[in-house]
Order: sequence, then C-alpha cells, then structure tokens
Amino acid sequence: MPPPRDQQLLVKAARLYYEEGRSQNEIATTLQVSRSSVSRMLTAARERGIVRIQINDPTGRDMDLEAELTARFGLRDCRVAEIHSGDRPLSRVGDLGARWLLENLQAGQQIGVSWGHGLQSVVQHIPDEGGLDVEVLPLVGGLSAVDSAISGEELVRDLAGRVGGRYQRLHAPALLTSKAGRDVLLAEPSVQATLDAARRVQVAIVGIGSVGQGSSAALVKAMNLSAEEQARFDAARPVGDVCARFFDAEGTPLAGPSDDHVLAVSLADLAAIPTVAGVAAGPEKAGGVLGALRTGVLDVLVCDSSLARALLTRDAR
Repeated sequence: MPPPRDQQLLVKAARLYYEEGRSQNEIATTLQVSRSSVSRMLTAARERGIVRIQINDPTGRDMDLEAELTARFGLRDCRVAEIHSGDRPLSRVGDLGARWLLENLQAGQQIGVSWGHGLQSVVQHIPDEGGLDVEVLPLVGGLSAVDSAISGEELVRDLAGRVGGRYQRLHAPALLTSKAGRDVLLAEPSVQATLDAARRVQVAIVGIGSVGQGSSAALVKAMNLSAEEQARFDAARPVGDVCARFFDAEGTPLAGPSDDHVLAVSLADLAAIPTVAGVAAGPEKAGGVLGALRTGVLDVLVCDSSLARALLTRDAR
C-alpha cells in the first residue's frame, strides 16, 4: 500500500472522511488499505495541518476558563463569555446568565433577585414568553441611590413579567441613615414576611459590586456615615458587596455601621440558599468578585473571559 506519509493520500483520505462523511471502513475499501491505516492517515493529516478542526460554540463560552474557575473556587457551575475585540462584555454575560437561569429554574420554585447592571442585562436577555410558574422575590430593599432601572424592585417586576410568574415587593428602602431607622422597618410584619420568604428561595441570582467601581460608591454615600463610621469602614478595607452587604478581600463580612444601615438578606442568609449565582462583567470587578467567591456564598459564577483571567491572576498572588 502507499505509505501513510504520502501527502496526496492523506489529503484524499481527509476529504473522504471530513467532507464526504465516509466511514473509515468505506475509506479503507476505496483506498485499498486497512482500517487501521486510515486511522493513522487521519491522525497524520491533523498533525501536519492538512486538517484543522475548529469548534464554534454558538453560546460563545470559554470552556477552559470555566473548568479552571470551577476547580479553583469549588463552584458547582460556571459560565464564562468569550470576549473578543469589539464585544460588549455586559451584554454577553447577560445572555449567558439568562441561559443559565432558564436551564435551571423549575416550575413552582421561588427565585430571589438582588440588583445591578449585571442582573439587568440577565433579565433583559430572557425572552418575554411567560409560561414558567415561579415566584420572584427581592433580596434587598429599594435603592433610590442608584438608577431605578437596575434596582431590585424594578428587576423583580420585569423578571416575573417575562417568565410569566408572580412577584412580591419589599416596601422598604435598602439603605437607612441609622440602625434605629432600619430596626423600625424590620419590625413591620409585611417587611418581615417578605424577607423571610426571600430567605427560603431555592435559587438566588445576585450582582457583585466592587468598592470604588460603579454603584458601590453610591451605596456607601447613601448610608450617610459619620466621619468616625466612615473611618471604621475604610479601616476594614472592604473590596466588594453583594445585596449591599460588604466584605473584605478574604471574604469576611463587615460588621458595624455599614451593615447596620442595610435592609436586606445577610450573607449568612444567602449561604443557606441552595443555589446562588453571581453575575459580573469586566476585569475592574476582579477585587470584588474574588472577595465574593471567598465568602463561600456563591455556587455559580457567570462572568466574561477578561474578568475570569483577572480572577485567576489575583488568586495566584
């Protein structure tokens, strides 16, 4: 038989297999060689660059980064949007987040929602088709300090409308100027009932803030901390927040004034929810997201490839 290294024979075998869809047995008969020789020819064709196999994932996911993040941080699932020049990371992450949510939501479940641009993008990518019998609950009170379009109250209503589910409102602000004011609202039966229901959801999807970036700065300003309280907050070196609950680089929740002014589920409450997915985009969020991963609250992370690489680099330091 002609030797497998004969380039023309390799090209012919490759065309029969990859372009015409012939089986290796059929190719062996056509070329009058053994089936094992065909297998070696196809391997040689790939090794010599005669055949180049390219896999195009229509969802645009980076599976290698997903596997690495899952292993590094002990996640149950991870979705990483592969970002190329000209792509909009937030939109790509929103699309993957919406796909993950629709794949994992089941009829009759309750889902908790926080707030933020990442979650807004997720909700906007969910088809307005209805038919999914779920209840959507807020994990955090209203946020007048941020754009109303990304507040939890608006996202809860929008998500419920898109999936055809029901929703509850939390008739209270997320941020108060004093612990006493927060405690008065927490004593209200309607507020207690909604927060208790939020703690019992089966799935939660949350945005992740990074201190000094985007809306996280607005949260701190809205708390109206005294000079002493602000100094204590800064001394604790917060790096990010989830549901307006701040934490440091090691994932340790911040106690004190910044926590006492917040009306929302706690990080401990989130950790008790069966599945919590965090959503973030952009390498500038790396500090906050790494801290969030270290809290142990997140079971799932949806992000873009630039943020994924930044996380792996920071964690290796």
